[in-house]
Amino acid sequence: MVSKPVYNNNRGGTSAGWTIKLGDSPVIGTAIHSGSDVGRACQSLMCIPDPDRQREEDPFTEHFIADFPTQIIVHRSRFQVDLNRAREAAVYRSPDQSWGLNVWREPPAEEFVNESLAFHDAFYGELKRVLADVEKRYGRFVLVDVHSYNHRREGPKAVPASQDGAPDINIGTSSMDRARWAPVVDAFMEALRGRRFNGEPIDVRENVLFQGKGEQTRFVHANFPETGCAIAVEFKKIFMDEWSGKPDWGAIERLRAMLASTVPVLEAAVRGMT
Repeated sequence: MVSKPVYNNNRGGTSAGWTIKLGDSPVIGTAIHSGSDVGRACQSLMCIPDPDRQREEDPFTEHFIADFPTQIIVHRSRFQVDLNRAREAAVYRSPDQSWGLNVWREPPAEEFVNESLAFHDAFYGELKRVLADVEKRYGRFVLVDVHSYNHRREGPKAVPASQDGAPDINIGTSSMDRARWAPVVDAFMEALRGRRFNGEPIDVRENVLFQGKGEQTRFVHANFPETGCAIAVEFKKIFMDEWSGKPDWGAIERLRAMLASTVPVLEAAVRGMT
């Protein structure tokens, strides 16, 4: 492992549209879809109702990574610019890109699109800088890319999605060299599977509903192919009412503790790689 100096905390800030809290570990937690902020100019261009927009965001996911040594939290809504999509698809231009929802009163002007894409560029530039520094100090790193997903899409009173195709936690690994990172990913999944939620073993499965094909994991594996492992984690919204937006804070705290318990496991797994 690489010896390291003291790492500065709280670089970045909300003024940049994201917050980066830097810690002393090769383990990083991110919540890039937790934000719901849209600029005033953007808001005036949107026709999507706030409840519909917020239903497709990943609220409260920043709480799941609150115990991670390094945290990256994005405050801007994915409906202004989606950081987990490739640059050319980061601004939703048609309903087929946004769950059938009509986002804009009229197609956004290129000037607005370019400003949004500049945010995308700036975020990935900063992410690369942060990860390169962690790589320099530790040799390898693990980024846990936290999201959430809806399982009551037919309505608040409708039957939820079948458990067979909707695990409590979906682990996405398709963009990584799975064999290379098996010691890390397998240890992570086993640590989660050893926990219980509401009295039952938590249902953790790999590449069921989501395969980890988002831009952030792809970016990590493209830029740090030998040293960076990015694990996409999708929590089913068992911690909130996805239609009203009301959180279950007890459930959020239990899931937060569950994810926090994986940090030493991940650190040990990374140290153990040869």
